[in-house]
Amino acid sequence: MEDTSPLKVVAIGGGTGLSALLEGLKRHTRTSEAALPAVDLTAIVTVTDDGGSSGRLRRDFSVLPPGDIRNCMVALSEDSALLSRLFQYRFQAGRGLKGHS
Repeated sequence: MEDTSPLKVVAIGGGTGLSALLEGLKRHTRTSEAALPAVDLTAIVTVTDDGGSSGRLRRDFSVLPPGDIRNCMVALSEDSALLSRLFQYRFQAGRGLKGHS
C-alpha cells in the first residue's frame, strides 16, 4: 500500500529570507490536481524585527511586529497578488498610522 499522506515541511526563520523561501517552496507543491507532490507547508516566523514601521509599532503600541508574519502570509497565500495589495497598503495619513501597513 502506497503512503499518500502529504510531506510535512516546516520552515523556521524571519526577515526577507523566510518569505522568499516560502514562495519558492510553494511553487513546488500541489495546489489541487497538479502533478506535483502533496506538501503541508508550515512557517514558524520569528518576531524580533525592530526596524522601520515594525519598530515604531513595537515601541508605541507594545505589540509584536507584524511585518515578517504579514510577508509570510502573503508568500503562502493562494492569491498572493490580492493579499499583497491588501497587506502592503500603507496609510497615507492619520495620527500614528501614517506610513504603517
